[in-house]
Amino acid sequence: MGAFLNKPETKKYNESGEGNGLRYGVASMQGWRVEMEDAHHAQLTLNGTLSDWSYFAVFDGHAGARVSAHCAENLLECILQTDEFRREAIADAIRAGFLDLDKKMRELPELSNGEEKSGSTAVCAFVSPKQIYIANCGDSRAVLARNGAPIFATQDHKPELPTEKSRIVQAGGSVMIQRVNGSLAVSRALGDYEYKKVMDRGPCEQLVSPEPEVFVHERCEAEDEFLVLACDGVWDVMSNEALCAYIHSLLRLTDDLTTVTNQVIDTCLYKGSKDNMSIVLVVFPSAPKPDPEAIRADRELDETLRQRLTALIQKSADSEEREDTSCHFSLVLKQLLQENIPGLPPGGGLAAKQALLDKIYREFYPEHADSSDTFDCQAELAEAFQTN
Repeated sequence: MGAFLNKPETKKYNESGEGNGLRYGVASMQGWRVEMEDAHHAQLTLNGTLSDWSYFAVFDGHAGARVSAHCAENLLECILQTDEFRREAIADAIRAGFLDLDKKMRELPELSNGEEKSGSTAVCAFVSPKQIYIANCGDSRAVLARNGAPIFATQDHKPELPTEKSRIVQAGGSVMIQRVNGSLAVSRALGDYEYKKVMDRGPCEQLVSPEPEVFVHERCEAEDEFLVLACDGVWDVMSNEALCAYIHSLLRLTDDLTTVTNQVIDTCLYKGSKDNMSIVLVVFPSAPKPDPEAIRADRELDETLRQRLTALIQKSADSEEREDTSCHFSLVLKQLLQENIPGLPPGGGLAAKQALLDKIYREFYPEHADSSDTFDCQAELAEAFQTN
């Protein structure tokens, strides 16, 4: 499978916290990739006079984890140390901090010898009492939700975008198969110094630029529900609208943000994501609260799914289809997809319930107790989830 494992690594890293009127949850998973290259940073309160400010960031490394890890440790400080930040020109400070970090990293011995080829996308947010400052560089994405729908999303920096392609071409490069010089799938990133060697051009005019786009939003306490920062392993299989609707529905079932974020990346895995996955969920006071009616409806849905899956398993138990035991689970789930089952989680669909369905299936076939059996035909099943 090339750069992929035979079975996904589903062990998760979790983190959560509460302060400054915010709650946040983090979940990350290596998934199918042979290495975990994501990193993140979550800090509820900044030092000194910024105690009522919070900072969150996700970094998606490629060709190694060194740059993403270094960015997670140092980007915040680079931003805070800029002259622009001292002048309270926050948007300019964020931009300057990104450029300063990229310049400093280039001088690190492990990166300057030419052997280290890694880079990292970045998406970060500063949440102050009145504003939200959001910056992205690459294809990690931030989405702000109100009423269960996105009201703002960053745009992924892809080489085929006209402005990005123009810069690449002017720097002497090309865009082939939607990649910089046919190789790199993002047009802005930290690190990636082999794409930043054009001597007569500035740092933001290279084949790959470290410059972020920075956005400022006024907070609306009556409407702001949550902010999502996530790498492309999530967005590859979830649209902005689907993910916001899904998280909104999950928050009506539980206030445990570890449970919510774990559920999101599990669902993305079932939907077919082949990448590392990391998500930071920042929840504002107006986010949905657990609702007894929603919880009751979810339990009724689980029971309906149990009854329907049990009927399908029993129907196919003695058929010729049962001979292929490795894909039997996939077969019955695809049959279940053909049924009109009301009340499935918005944005998540049946994939959001695959863990439950897998558990029910194992009750009938305990010989499949190894959870890796679930993924024997996962690619086929993920395609069914996507087209349903």
